[in-house]
Amino acid sequence: MRKLPAFLCAIFFCAIAGAWNVNEKYKGKKTPTTDTSWHSDILPGYEARYVNQGEAFDGPCRSTIIRKLCPSKSRKAFLYIHGFNDYFFQKEMGEIFVDSGFNFYAVDLRRYGRSREPWQYPFNIRKQEEYFADIDSALVQIRKDGNTDITLGGHSTGGLTVAFMGAMKGEDIGVDRIVTDSPFLEWNYSAFMRNVAVPTVSFLGKIFKNAKIKQQHCDGYAYSLLKEYYGEWTYDTDWKMVYSPPVTWSWIGAINSAQSRLMKKRKNIAVPILVMHSSRKIEGCNYTPEFQTGDAVLDPAMLQERGMKLGSVRQVCTIDSGLHDLILSRRDVREAAYDTIFSFIRRH
Repeated sequence: MRKLPAFLCAIFFCAIAGAWNVNEKYKGKKTPTTDTSWHSDILPGYEARYVNQGEAFDGPCRSTIIRKLCPSKSRKAFLYIHGFNDYFFQKEMGEIFVDSGFNFYAVDLRRYGRSREPWQYPFNIRKQEEYFADIDSALVQIRKDGNTDITLGGHSTGGLTVAFMGAMKGEDIGVDRIVTDSPFLEWNYSAFMRNVAVPTVSFLGKIFKNAKIKQQHCDGYAYSLLKEYYGEWTYDTDWKMVYSPPVTWSWIGAINSAQSRLMKKRKNIAVPILVMHSSRKIEGCNYTPEFQTGDAVLDPAMLQERGMKLGSVRQVCTIDSGLHDLILSRRDVREAAYDTIFSFIRRH
């Protein structure tokens, strides 16, 4: 058997070394969520309700719908899907949409934020399609509330998920348009990593589903967001951690498969799609002022290239100096992102 490259061996060693060093397993009862009524949300002025999503590979599973309704009657709705190591906390975002005449909705996906149960490893997934049920549940509620014009939006892995859902469902997507904010369309790695290492780990993830790979101990992006450091925002760092936890091999496989199948079925996207990304890539791990001027997670050039191939009606737009999450950038930058979104919705 041909010897694996040293760099790939190092990746496997780190993954295997950390695979079985897990926290003490949850030993309590796994009780399904039964209370699905609306209640006051943790964000003032919002309400939320759980959705019982049945039995998953790790036990009972739920998602959470969060909403803020327009005070004047509206049939327009915007549904937001967060990214990895994330949850919905962008109170300003919902307020901007409501002030603009939209009913605003968001979902905390299974194993994230409001939805995470104590027996679940955070953010874990084995197939990206698992999230379709979480999104569809929110769309059912949105239509039940009387909305007939629906925009589906997503950030980072959420952007990948909504684009992938559009490609897999085609005309049955059930929304009028898709908006993405720095969608995770491609790994920010070298060609060797993208074409050899990641596919290999993805394949092995079908066997060693819970094996984990530690992520770098980087603070640059979190420090650029958090008000207590250099940013403008306050959020729960138990739900959106400063240092991302290890990811499972099966999570890597789910992302890699979704990216690949999205590009194979990209022409199936039947609604207009907007792809927004920053103007520059930021290198490095620990915070410097440069982290306030670009995307420290993904490579905008890769997003531009792949975004230009999605669907038949598309707009790919560069937001100058945007952070990875464009709507968490400094005020003038996020205002440019919002202007782009509303302009896209008006045209399509």
